[in-house]
Amino acid sequence: MTANDFASTQSDSQDTAARRVLVWDALVRLFHWSLVGAFATAWLTAEDIQPVHQLAGYAVAGLVGFRVLWGLVGSRYARFTQFVRGPVRTASYIRKMVTGRERRYLGHNPAGAAMVVAILVTLSGTAFTGWLLESPDRAAATVGQMQITASAFADDNGSEAEAGTTGSPERRVGGPLKEVHETLANLMLLLVALHIGGVALASFRHRENLVRAMLTGRKRPPAPGDIS
Repeated sequence: MTANDFASTQSDSQDTAARRVLVWDALVRLFHWSLVGAFATAWLTAEDIQPVHQLAGYAVAGLVGFRVLWGLVGSRYARFTQFVRGPVRTASYIRKMVTGRERRYLGHNPAGAAMVVAILVTLSGTAFTGWLLESPDRAAATVGQMQITASAFADDNGSEAEAGTTGSPERRVGGPLKEVHETLANLMLLLVALHIGGVALASFRHRENLVRAMLTGRKRPPAPGDIS
């Protein structure tokens, strides 16, 4: 490569960088990396440091609540209406991914959008079940609601044993709730792994560092055939 070629390459690279467009606003980026830290903290402290685990859980719940709100009133690429697609379009995109024919999206692609929704729903369930487990009174209140429903399935003699209402409220609900909480947390690990894999695949296919894009907020402008 000659000096002129090198200078031309450098100039093209600088021009591309200068033309990058802002996609992820500062609040989306702050939410993303804060959620990574809060969930990692909650996971690592689940068995040994309950006060920290609970605080991290509240942080996760607050971040999820913020993201739902920002998905309704935030910037263009943060809004659910911009990137959430129906199941048919999402399945079509995934089929194209398998064959390497998917188009580049400036914002979330349909598979990424489905992952965002799955993560928000799973984290909501994880935070809610954790909140119930934190206090016996909340568990008892939950059992009270369950009893109202379960009574409809009791036999004609009103057998509470068959209706699943024996034992203390905390004992009846604590075990199952803990299992649900742990299952949702494990499901989150699977979703995180799939998310990382999808980011790596899209970065390779479209020659774009998506991790850097979530740090800077900027991506290269859409080319012909891209979806913005």
